[in-house]
Amino acid sequence: SYELGLSSALTFPRIVFPRMGTKEYDFPASTTFRVYIDQMNRAKYYKLLAFGGNVTYDFQPVPTRKHSITPFQLTFNVLRNPTAAFEEIQAQNPALYISLRNQFIPKMEYTYTYDNASLRTVRNPIWWQTTFGSAGNLTSLVYKAFGQSFSKEDKKLLGVPFAQFLKLNSEFRYHYRIDKNQMIASRIAGGFIWSYGNATTAPYTEQFYIGGANSIRAYSARSIGPGGYPPDKEKKYSYINHVGDIRMEANVEYRFRILGDLHGAVFLDAGNVWLMRKDENRPNGQLTLKNFPKQVALGTGAGLRYDLDFLVFRFDWGVALHDPYDTGKKGYYNIPKFKDGMAWHFAIGYPF
Repeated sequence: SYELGLSSALTFPRIVFPRMGTKEYDFPASTTFRVYIDQMNRAKYYKLLAFGGNVTYDFQPVPTRKHSITPFQLTFNVLRNPTAAFEEIQAQNPALYISLRNQFIPKMEYTYTYDNASLRTVRNPIWWQTTFGSAGNLTSLVYKAFGQSFSKEDKKLLGVPFAQFLKLNSEFRYHYRIDKNQMIASRIAGGFIWSYGNATTAPYTEQFYIGGANSIRAYSARSIGPGGYPPDKEKKYSYINHVGDIRMEANVEYRFRILGDLHGAVFLDAGNVWLMRKDENRPNGQLTLKNFPKQVALGTGAGLRYDLDFLVFRFDWGVALHDPYDTGKKGYYNIPKFKDGMAWHFAIGYPF
């Protein structure tokens, strides 16, 4: 399995469209046109091709605050080469079928970013970014203008179904510098996506997942969740179902210099993804207050970083402390076998 992506962008240091006369801004403003193509290959199951483009306006009224507005983004998801095994899974799981079908994603987004790391007087920098997105609503309003219901399902754009949802994603980072060789880095992240109207299931590429080199490092990407839904140990590629509508995650990492450009880290990661709606094909996946504490996955670990300033090579070893599902073992530490609760990750750059 693999994921590959290619994109190209052209940025103008001004607002290109709409033209605002000869008005000059007292702060940086730019317009970016971008096209992209991504392919997700899931061995023995399918290939998902996503391509499209967008236009984004960036405004930075002060050095620490940035506003990004994407009034137009259109992505087309195409399911390619589905195997007989995958088609059998889809036939039994309507939500999975809808999330992976051929569909347009006509989306608008607004992103607010706060970053005070550039200020010389700041010893412990803060970074906060929140993105709010809306898909399919403007297109549905056009349908309504022609007499059709706004909430009608299976509306189409150019003969293909389109997604309709609201999505919020937020991430907060705080770096506490002990001295020039030691730091405690922390992160809290969360988000939700609510799909409605044209379909009650969001596109697979828009749903949240947990695990991997930049998430809970005791688990590989898409290997746990939603909620207490257990992975199928008999099927190596059961990660197809491990996505959700809600994401909650927290991380803390102690970073220290070992020698020269070589640094070490000890970390603790916690979180999971959940469903907003009940899904019979993924029992215990819906978020409930009663089950929330035991459905938060917890992992620890250690790693090495070779920091060249302009490039960071990172190697992490994660160890699971608590699986969010019933493993058959009693107690909070419910990992059946220590060796099965480990994951290794090699990545470029810091996780947060």
